[in-house]
Amino acid sequence: MSTPSRTARIERATKESRVLVELDLDGTGRSEVSTGVRFFDHMLKTFSRHSLVDLRVEADGDTDVDAHHTVEDVAIVLGQAIDQALGDKAGIRRFGDATVPLDECLAMAAVDLAGRAYCVQEGEPAGQEHVLIGGHYVGSLTRHVLEALAHNARIAVHVRVLSGRDPHHVVEAQFKALARAFRAAVEPDPRVGGVPSEKGAL
Repeated sequence: MSTPSRTARIERATKESRVLVELDLDGTGRSEVSTGVRFFDHMLKTFSRHSLVDLRVEADGDTDVDAHHTVEDVAIVLGQAIDQALGDKAGIRRFGDATVPLDECLAMAAVDLAGRAYCVQEGEPAGQEHVLIGGHYVGSLTRHVLEALAHNARIAVHVRVLSGRDPHHVVEAQFKALARAFRAAVEPDPRVGGVPSEKGAL
């Protein structure tokens, strides 16, 4: 009996951006990403690499105005694609957590693919939300990404920065921790029969 494909392809167009996301939850971490915000490209490729999700992202937005619209819209579509690819969530581990170091920075993430959207992000050093990274990415966008992703994927995401100083590292450690936690949560568990919930649905 063949295993159902856990893939998705979603396109979204607004007056502010056009976004295409394709993903395969059972990939090897390959990625092709172009959003016009190079630091965000780096973070999405990092997420792909460490979650082992194959990811293709193409986005064209009003980055001449601000990176905010493009970054948030990509996170929305990525969340929708994750939700679609997960299907009925039968046979998955459901929960995942990871603690990831990056030089002086340490970040922790926990994920529950519960079908209920929730996001908690805390612990970034003072002023992180105002830092401009790579010319376009403002530190406050990290929370926007996590919130949009959680809401549209219908998952619970908790991310905490335990220590950190360099703004680049603070963001990257969070994406890596999220990726590792997500990888664990979506992984098939041979001991799980059906959906891992007492309700019988996620």
